[in-house]
Amino acid sequence: MAHAESEHEPDGGLTAPDAVRAMLLLMPRVAARVKRIAVPDALAGFQLAPRHLSLLSYLVYDGPMPVGTLAARLEVAPTTVSLMVGDLTRQGVLERRPDPEDRRRTIVSLTSDPATRTAVEHWLANGAAAWQAAFAPLTPTERAVFVRTMTAYEQGASGA
Repeated sequence: MAHAESEHEPDGGLTAPDAVRAMLLLMPRVAARVKRIAVPDALAGFQLAPRHLSLLSYLVYDGPMPVGTLAARLEVAPTTVSLMVGDLTRQGVLERRPDPEDRRRTIVSLTSDPATRTAVEHWLANGAAAWQAAFAPLTPTERAVFVRTMTAYEQGASGA
């Protein structure tokens, strides 16, 4: 797969092989950075890990929601989300309450404890700020293409 020199498209874009090469070099650095996202000191007593970031992100940005909705958005089984929610509820990071419209459903939200809530929001803030800066110069269409591309990559890399 040797490639002597980089070839750019006439519009300033990258050829497919150059884009693949760039992403193969970039993605390990991105993955390493994500793995190093430190849990804030204020949350050190909790058993939180980067895998909790997606679940907490939905609750911070979209507000309280049923377990089934969280599972669908995270693309995991409801039992997986229920286990995570149960664990995070026992630790005081999340709260569960019955849905007033359907008592069979449980609504999940961040804790009402201001210190824990603020610490969770700060944990997510750096990543959100980096994405906002990266997306700022793009058009809505370019953002959509990027998100679809990353989704396709994730699905292809997982063998889905």
